Amino acid sequence: MAARFFDRREAGRRLAAELADYATQPDVRVLALPRGGVPVAYEVARALDAPLDVFVVRKLGVPGHEEYAMGAIASGGVVLLNQDVVRSAGVSDAEVQRVLADERLELERRERRYRGESAPPDVAGKTVILVDDGLATGSTMLAAVAALRQERPARIIVAVPVSATSTCEALRAVADEVVCSVTPEPFYAVGLWYDDFAQTSDEEVHRLLEQAAHVHH
Repeated sequence: MAARFFDRREAGRRLAAELADYATQPDVRVLALPRGGVPVAYEVARALDAPLDVFVVRKLGVPGHEEYAMGAIASGGVVLLNQDVVRSAGVSDAEVQRVLADERLELERRERRYRGESAPPDVAGKTVILVDDGLATGSTMLAAVAALRQERPARIIVAVPVSATSTCEALRAVADEVVCSVTPEPFYAVGLWYDDFAQTSDEEVHRLLEQAAHVHH
């Protein structure tokens, strides 16, 4: 089975071509889901001449069943809680607060690691392009879109190089526009569609954000 992309940077260049309508528009912001989304988004931001930043999302797992999400938190202090899940899983307020506190620490650690002391971007009234390296279930991206809505951007565009068809469709219900370059069937996993899918390091995230900031000063 041939891979469709060489690596995340090449995938980003191909994705950027599909977003050409947004080039050099002053209100466009490119936000990457770390870590894998950053090299993709770097190329998109560069091609569109738009500022790049990260949008960190942390899932809030049900205690004892961490893979089962009861909500999410994101950059900018946004908290989303699914009260139905909290109730049905019998999670107490104290437990919710404890999970929140833990994930907040991790979110802040990552933001500091990636962004240093710079403030999160103000996206109110802006057109935001949310980028990741691919979507399987899309649960993180769905949480990201819901969290970003609280920041009142004018439009949210989800853009990924590769996605499961059903996930791409599901996101159309919540985002203003969805761009999935390829939606192979059968899908299996994001990594299969890249020749080089090595893990993106924190160092690389930081370096790419610094390089992007350099261009936009």
